[in-house]
Amino acid sequence: MKALILVGGFGTRLRPLTLSVPKPLVEFANKPMILHQIEALKAIGVTEVVLAINYKHEEMMNFLKDFDTKLDIKITCSQETEPLGTAGPLALARDKLTDDSGEPFFVLNSDVICEYPLKLMIEFHRAHGGEASIMVTKVDEPSKYGVVIMEESTGKVERFVEKPKAFVGNKINAGIYLLNPSVVDRIELRPTSIEKEVFPKIAAESKLYAMALPGFWMDIGQPRDYITGLILYLDSLRKKSPSQLATGPHIVGNVLVDETAEIGEGCLIGPDVAIGPGCVVESGVRLCRCSVMSGVTIKEHACISSSIIGWSSTVGQGACVEKTVLGEAVHVKKTSLGEVIYLCDDVYSNGGVVYPGGEIESSNLKPESNVRVWD
Repeated sequence: MKALILVGGFGTRLRPLTLSVPKPLVEFANKPMILHQIEALKAIGVTEVVLAINYKHEEMMNFLKDFDTKLDIKITCSQETEPLGTAGPLALARDKLTDDSGEPFFVLNSDVICEYPLKLMIEFHRAHGGEASIMVTKVDEPSKYGVVIMEESTGKVERFVEKPKAFVGNKINAGIYLLNPSVVDRIELRPTSIEKEVFPKIAAESKLYAMALPGFWMDIGQPRDYITGLILYLDSLRKKSPSQLATGPHIVGNVLVDETAEIGEGCLIGPDVAIGPGCVVESGVRLCRCSVMSGVTIKEHACISSSIIGWSSTVGQGACVEKTVLGEAVHVKKTSLGEVIYLCDDVYSNGGVVYPGGEIESSNLKPESNVRVWD
Protein backbone atom coordinates (compact mmCIF):
# COMPACT_ATOMS: atom_id res chain seq x y z
CA MET A 1 0.00 0.00 0.00
CA LYS A 2 1.20 3.53 -0.79
CA ALA A 3 0.65 7.07 0.49
CA LEU A 4 1.30 10.61 -0.66
CA ILE A 5 1.99 13.44 1.79
CA LEU A 6 1.41 16.98 0.57
CA VAL A 7 4.44 18.90 1.84
CA GLY A 8 4.86 21.47 -0.94
CA GLY A 9 3.96 24.67 0.93
CA PHE A 10 6.44 27.35 1.97
CA GLY A 11 5.25 27.31 5.58
CA THR A 12 4.90 31.09 5.83
CA ARG A 13 2.47 30.83 8.74
CA LEU A 14 5.16 29.14 10.87
CA ARG A 15 7.96 31.58 10.14
CA PRO A 16 10.62 32.09 11.38
CA LEU A 17 11.00 28.35 12.01
CA THR A 18 10.41 27.55 8.32
CA LEU A 19 13.10 29.95 7.21
CA SER A 20 15.57 27.40 8.58
CA VAL A 21 13.94 24.08 7.70
CA PRO A 22 10.94 22.94 5.61
CA LYS A 23 7.74 23.00 7.63
CA PRO A 24 7.33 19.18 7.78
CA LEU A 25 10.73 18.97 9.53
CA VAL A 26 9.75 21.40 12.29
CA GLU A 27 9.58 19.40 15.51
CA PHE A 28 6.23 18.75 17.12
CA ALA A 29 6.30 16.91 20.45
CA ASN A 30 10.02 16.22 19.97
CA LYS A 31 9.92 14.75 16.49
CA PRO A 32 9.49 16.26 13.01
CA MET A 33 5.83 16.76 12.07
CA ILE A 34 6.12 14.45 9.09
CA LEU A 35 7.52 11.57 11.15
CA HIS A 36 4.26 11.36 13.12
CA GLN A 37 2.50 10.64 9.83
CA ILE A 38 5.12 8.30 8.35
CA GLU A 39 5.18 6.19 11.51
CA ALA A 40 1.38 5.96 11.52
CA LEU A 41 1.37 4.90 7.87
CA LYS A 42 4.06 2.28 8.48
CA ALA A 43 2.07 0.87 11.42
CA ILE A 44 -0.88 -0.09 9.20
CA GLY A 45 1.16 -1.64 6.40
CA VAL A 46 2.03 1.19 4.01
CA THR A 47 5.27 0.27 2.25
CA GLU A 48 5.99 3.42 0.23
CA VAL A 49 5.49 7.11 1.02
CA VAL A 50 5.70 9.73 -1.74
CA LEU A 51 6.47 13.29 -0.67
CA ALA A 52 5.01 15.99 -2.93
CA ILE A 53 7.59 18.78 -2.61
CA ASN A 54 8.32 22.15 -4.19
CA TYR A 55 10.34 23.84 -1.42
CA LYS A 56 13.74 22.83 0.05
CA HIS A 57 13.61 19.47 -1.71
CA GLU A 58 17.23 18.47 -1.06
CA GLU A 59 17.09 19.38 2.62
CA MET A 60 13.94 17.32 3.06
CA MET A 61 15.32 14.22 1.37
CA ASN A 62 18.73 14.47 3.09
CA PHE A 63 17.00 14.49 6.45
CA LEU A 64 14.69 11.58 5.64
CA LYS A 65 17.18 9.33 3.83
CA ASP A 66 18.06 7.48 7.04
CA PHE A 67 14.47 6.98 8.12
CA ASP A 68 13.48 4.75 5.21
CA THR A 69 16.02 2.24 6.56
CA LYS A 70 15.19 2.74 10.23
CA LEU A 71 11.46 2.42 9.62
CA ASP A 72 11.77 -0.14 6.81
CA ILE A 73 9.64 1.98 4.50
CA LYS A 74 10.43 3.41 1.08
CA ILE A 75 10.39 7.22 0.97
CA THR A 76 10.47 8.85 -2.45
CA CYS A 77 9.98 12.35 -3.78
CA SER A 78 7.76 13.92 -6.42
CA GLN A 79 9.15 17.39 -7.05
CA GLU A 80 6.95 20.18 -8.37
CA THR A 81 8.46 22.86 -10.59
CA GLU A 82 5.50 25.09 -9.75
CA PRO A 83 2.89 24.91 -6.98
CA LEU A 84 0.21 22.44 -8.09
CA GLY A 85 -2.34 22.88 -5.32
CA THR A 86 -3.78 19.88 -3.49
CA ALA A 87 -4.76 17.75 -6.51
CA GLY A 88 -2.11 18.49 -9.14
CA PRO A 89 0.57 16.62 -7.12
CA LEU A 90 -1.44 13.41 -7.50
CA ALA A 91 -1.32 13.70 -11.27
CA LEU A 92 2.41 14.45 -11.15
CA ALA A 93 3.03 11.37 -8.99
CA ARG A 94 0.73 9.11 -11.03
CA ASP A 95 3.44 6.55 -11.86
CA LYS A 96 4.53 6.32 -8.23
CA LEU A 97 1.02 5.95 -6.78
CA THR A 98 -0.67 3.57 -9.20
CA ASP A 99 0.23 0.03 -10.27
CA ASP A 100 -1.43 -3.15 -11.39
CA SER A 101 -2.63 -4.04 -7.90
CA GLY A 102 -5.48 -1.52 -7.98
CA GLU A 103 -4.95 -0.86 -4.26
CA PRO A 104 -6.21 2.46 -2.87
CA PHE A 105 -3.64 4.93 -1.55
CA PHE A 106 -3.63 7.48 1.25
CA VAL A 107 -3.22 11.23 0.83
CA LEU A 108 -2.39 13.37 3.87
CA ASN A 109 -1.88 17.09 4.43
CA SER A 110 1.40 17.48 6.29
CA ASP A 111 -0.04 20.03 8.77
CA VAL A 112 -2.54 17.59 10.29
CA ILE A 113 -1.94 16.06 13.71
CA CYS A 114 -4.37 13.51 15.18
CA GLU A 115 -4.46 9.88 16.32
CA TYR A 116 -4.41 8.68 12.67
CA PRO A 117 -7.06 5.92 12.75
CA LEU A 118 -5.90 4.70 9.34
CA LYS A 119 -6.77 1.03 9.86
CA LEU A 120 -10.37 2.03 10.58
CA MET A 121 -10.36 4.12 7.43
CA ILE A 122 -9.27 1.16 5.31
CA GLU A 123 -12.12 -0.91 6.73
CA PHE A 124 -14.57 1.93 6.12
CA HIS A 125 -13.40 2.39 2.53
CA ARG A 126 -13.71 -1.29 1.69
CA ALA A 127 -17.14 -1.51 3.27
CA HIS A 128 -18.80 1.34 1.36
CA GLY A 129 -17.37 0.36 -2.05
CA GLY A 130 -17.11 3.94 -3.33
CA GLU A 131 -14.26 5.62 -5.14
CA ALA A 132 -12.93 7.89 -2.39
CA SER A 133 -13.04 8.31 1.39
CA ILE A 134 -12.29 11.43 3.38
CA MET A 135 -12.00 11.93 7.11
CA VAL A 136 -14.09 14.68 8.67
CA THR A 137 -13.88 16.26 12.09
CA LYS A 138 -16.31 18.33 14.14
CA VAL A 139 -15.53 22.00 14.82
CA ASP A 140 -17.15 24.59 17.07
CA GLU A 141 -17.18 27.36 14.43
CA PRO A 142 -18.11 25.77 11.08
CA SER A 143 -18.64 29.20 9.47
CA LYS A 144 -14.84 29.52 9.22
CA TYR A 145 -14.49 26.38 7.07
CA GLY A 146 -15.89 24.44 4.19
CA VAL A 147 -18.57 22.17 5.67
CA VAL A 148 -19.18 18.59 4.50
CA ILE A 149 -22.86 17.68 4.16
CA MET A 150 -23.27 13.91 4.44
CA GLU A 151 -25.71 11.12 5.22
CA GLU A 152 -25.08 10.30 8.86
CA SER A 153 -26.06 6.64 8.51
CA THR A 154 -23.86 5.76 5.51
CA GLY A 155 -21.29 8.57 5.38
CA LYS A 156 -22.14 9.33 1.75
CA VAL A 157 -21.18 12.91 0.94
CA GLU A 158 -23.94 14.96 -0.62
CA ARG A 159 -22.22 18.31 -1.11
CA PHE A 160 -19.82 20.91 0.28
CA VAL A 161 -20.74 24.35 1.59
CA GLU A 162 -17.93 26.92 1.80
CA LYS A 163 -17.98 29.07 4.96
CA PRO A 164 -21.76 28.95 5.49
CA LYS A 165 -23.39 31.98 7.09
CA ALA A 166 -26.26 29.86 8.43
CA PHE A 167 -25.69 26.57 10.24
CA VAL A 168 -25.75 23.59 7.86
CA GLY A 169 -23.49 21.22 9.77
CA ASN A 170 -20.31 21.11 11.84
CA LYS A 171 -18.12 18.57 10.05
CA ILE A 172 -15.15 19.73 7.99
CA ASN A 173 -12.52 18.06 5.83
CA ALA A 174 -9.74 16.75 8.11
CA GLY A 175 -7.12 16.49 5.35
CA ILE A 176 -6.77 12.68 5.27
CA TYR A 177 -8.03 10.71 2.25
CA LEU A 178 -8.09 7.15 0.95
CA LEU A 179 -8.51 7.10 -2.83
CA ASN A 180 -8.91 4.48 -5.52
CA PRO A 181 -6.40 4.82 -8.41
CA SER A 182 -9.25 5.93 -10.67
CA VAL A 183 -9.32 9.27 -8.84
CA VAL A 184 -5.95 10.13 -10.41
CA ASP A 185 -7.55 9.77 -13.86
CA ARG A 186 -9.88 12.64 -12.96
CA ILE A 187 -7.01 15.08 -12.32
CA GLU A 188 -5.16 17.14 -14.93
CA LEU A 189 -1.49 18.01 -14.48
CA ARG A 190 -2.02 21.64 -13.53
CA PRO A 191 -2.65 23.64 -10.34
CA THR A 192 -5.84 22.05 -9.03
CA SER A 193 -7.78 21.90 -5.77
CA ILE A 194 -8.89 18.42 -4.75
CA GLU A 195 -11.35 19.94 -2.26
CA LYS A 196 -13.04 22.34 -4.70
CA GLU A 197 -12.63 20.68 -8.10
CA VAL A 198 -12.28 16.93 -7.64
CA PHE A 199 -14.28 15.89 -4.58
CA PRO A 200 -17.51 17.73 -5.56
CA LYS A 201 -17.58 15.81 -8.86
CA ILE A 202 -17.07 12.47 -7.13
CA ALA A 203 -19.79 13.37 -4.61
CA ALA A 204 -22.17 14.26 -7.44
CA GLU A 205 -21.76 10.67 -8.67
CA SER A 206 -22.46 9.30 -5.14
CA LYS A 207 -18.96 7.81 -4.93
CA LEU A 208 -17.50 9.94 -2.11
CA TYR A 209 -17.86 8.90 1.54
CA ALA A 210 -16.85 10.59 4.78
CA MET A 211 -15.70 8.94 7.99
CA ALA A 212 -15.97 10.84 11.27
CA LEU A 213 -12.54 11.13 12.86
CA PRO A 214 -12.40 9.75 16.41
CA GLY A 215 -10.24 11.57 18.93
CA PHE A 216 -8.55 14.94 18.56
CA TRP A 217 -7.56 16.84 15.40
CA MET A 218 -5.64 20.02 14.67
CA ASP A 219 -4.04 21.77 11.73
CA ILE A 220 -0.78 22.90 13.36
CA GLY A 221 0.41 25.12 10.52
CA GLN A 222 0.42 28.35 12.55
CA PRO A 223 1.72 29.17 16.06
CA ARG A 224 -1.56 29.42 18.00
CA ASP A 225 -2.83 26.14 16.52
CA TYR A 226 0.57 24.49 17.00
CA ILE A 227 0.30 25.13 20.75
CA THR A 228 -3.34 23.97 20.82
CA GLY A 229 -2.32 20.84 18.92
CA LEU A 230 0.45 20.17 21.45
CA ILE A 231 -2.06 20.39 24.30
CA LEU A 232 -4.39 17.92 22.54
CA TYR A 233 -1.55 15.57 21.60
CA LEU A 234 -0.17 15.40 25.16
CA ASP A 235 -3.67 14.78 26.52
CA SER A 236 -4.05 11.89 24.07
CA LEU A 237 -0.65 10.56 25.12
CA ARG A 238 -1.77 10.66 28.75
CA LYS A 239 -4.72 8.39 27.88
CA LYS A 240 -2.92 6.00 25.53
CA SER A 241 0.72 5.87 26.68
CA PRO A 242 1.18 7.72 29.99
CA SER A 243 4.60 6.14 30.60
CA GLN A 244 6.05 8.43 27.91
CA LEU A 245 5.24 11.52 29.96
CA ALA A 246 7.54 12.99 32.59
CA THR A 247 6.86 12.68 36.31
CA GLY A 248 8.33 14.26 39.41
CA PRO A 249 7.80 17.02 41.97
CA HIS A 250 8.65 19.73 39.41
CA ILE A 251 6.16 18.43 36.79
CA VAL A 252 2.59 19.75 36.52
CA GLY A 253 0.16 18.05 34.12
CA ASN A 254 1.22 16.65 30.76
CA VAL A 255 4.93 17.18 30.01
CA LEU A 256 7.19 15.45 27.48
CA VAL A 257 10.93 15.63 28.21
CA ASP A 258 13.67 14.07 26.08
CA GLU A 259 15.94 11.80 28.12
CA THR A 260 19.01 13.91 27.22
CA ALA A 261 17.53 17.18 28.54
CA GLU A 262 18.72 18.57 31.88
CA ILE A 263 16.28 20.12 34.35
CA GLY A 264 17.61 22.21 37.26
CA GLU A 265 16.43 22.50 40.85
CA GLY A 266 13.31 24.39 41.82
CA CYS A 267 11.74 24.44 38.34
CA LEU A 268 8.02 24.26 37.64
CA ILE A 269 7.40 22.57 34.28
CA GLY A 270 3.91 22.26 32.82
CA PRO A 271 1.23 21.83 32.00
CA ASP A 272 1.51 21.13 28.27
CA VAL A 273 5.24 21.39 27.62
CA ALA A 274 7.61 19.53 25.27
CA ILE A 275 11.36 19.78 25.93
CA GLY A 276 13.62 18.44 23.19
CA PRO A 277 17.03 16.71 23.06
CA GLY A 278 20.07 18.40 24.59
CA CYS A 279 18.12 21.21 26.27
CA VAL A 280 19.38 22.76 29.51
CA VAL A 281 16.74 24.21 31.83
CA GLU A 282 18.45 25.95 34.73
CA SER A 283 17.12 26.33 38.27
CA GLY A 284 13.93 28.20 39.04
CA VAL A 285 12.59 28.21 35.47
CA ARG A 286 8.82 28.28 34.84
CA LEU A 287 7.48 26.69 31.63
CA CYS A 288 3.88 26.16 30.51
CA ARG A 289 2.12 25.62 27.17
CA CYS A 290 5.31 25.74 25.14
CA SER A 291 7.57 23.76 22.85
CA VAL A 292 11.31 23.94 23.55
CA MET A 293 13.26 22.53 20.61
CA SER A 294 16.62 20.77 20.63
CA GLY A 295 19.71 22.43 22.02
CA VAL A 296 17.91 25.27 23.83
CA THR A 297 19.33 26.80 27.02
CA ILE A 298 16.92 28.48 29.41
CA LYS A 299 18.74 30.38 32.16
CA GLU A 300 17.80 30.77 35.80
CA HIS A 301 14.35 32.06 36.72
CA ALA A 302 13.21 32.60 33.12
CA CYS A 303 9.50 32.21 32.41
CA ILE A 304 8.08 30.95 29.10
CA SER A 305 4.42 30.46 28.19
CA SER A 306 2.39 29.94 25.01
CA SER A 307 5.57 30.06 22.91
CA ILE A 308 7.76 28.06 20.57
CA ILE A 309 11.50 28.27 21.26
CA GLY A 310 13.54 27.38 18.17
CA TRP A 311 16.63 25.21 17.97
CA SER A 312 19.75 26.18 19.94
CA SER A 313 18.17 29.36 21.29
CA THR A 314 19.10 30.89 24.63
CA VAL A 315 16.60 32.59 26.91
CA GLY A 316 18.38 34.88 29.36
CA GLN A 317 18.23 34.93 33.13
CA GLY A 318 14.90 36.29 34.36
CA ALA A 319 13.55 36.78 30.83
CA CYS A 320 9.80 36.40 30.34
CA VAL A 321 8.62 35.12 26.94
CA GLU A 322 4.91 34.96 26.14
CA LYS A 323 3.06 34.26 22.86
CA THR A 324 6.34 34.39 20.95
CA VAL A 325 8.06 32.25 18.34
CA LEU A 326 11.86 32.35 18.32
CA GLY A 327 13.81 31.31 15.24
CA GLU A 328 17.49 30.40 15.15
CA ALA A 329 20.91 31.52 13.88
CA VAL A 330 21.61 35.00 15.24
CA HIS A 331 24.60 36.87 16.61
CA VAL A 332 24.56 37.68 20.30
CA LYS A 333 26.02 41.00 21.50
CA LYS A 334 28.28 41.21 18.45
CA THR A 335 29.57 37.68 19.10
CA SER A 336 28.68 34.97 16.62
CA LEU A 337 27.39 31.89 18.39
CA GLY A 338 26.09 30.12 15.30
CA GLU A 339 22.51 28.90 15.47
CA VAL A 340 21.37 30.88 18.48
CA ILE A 341 18.73 33.41 19.40
CA TYR A 342 19.45 35.19 22.65
CA LEU A 343 17.04 36.99 24.94
CA CYS A 344 19.23 39.03 27.24
CA ASP A 345 18.79 38.93 30.99
CA ASP A 346 15.61 40.42 32.50
CA VAL A 347 13.85 40.92 29.16
CA TYR A 348 10.07 40.63 28.71
CA SER A 349 8.65 39.63 25.31
CA ASN A 350 4.91 39.48 24.74
CA GLY A 351 3.37 38.73 21.38
CA GLY A 352 5.84 38.43 18.54
CA VAL A 353 7.86 36.34 16.12
CA VAL A 354 11.63 36.85 16.20
CA TYR A 355 13.36 36.13 12.89
CA PRO A 356 16.79 34.60 12.29
CA GLY A 357 19.34 37.34 12.68
CA GLY A 358 17.24 39.06 15.35
CA GLU A 359 18.25 39.91 18.89
CA ILE A 360 16.24 41.24 21.78
CA GLU A 361 18.15 43.41 24.25
CA SER A 362 15.27 45.26 25.93
CA SER A 363 11.67 44.57 26.75
CA ASN A 364 9.51 44.00 23.68
CA LEU A 365 6.05 45.27 24.49
CA LYS A 366 5.57 46.81 21.03
CA PRO A 367 7.19 44.50 18.44
CA GLU A 368 9.77 46.10 16.16
CA SER A 369 10.42 45.50 12.47
CA ASN A 370 11.96 42.05 12.94
CA VAL A 371 8.97 40.82 14.95
CA ARG A 372 5.60 39.74 13.57
CA VAL A 373 2.82 40.12 16.10
CA TRP A 374 1.06 36.94 17.22
CA ASP A 375 -2.38 38.12 18.30
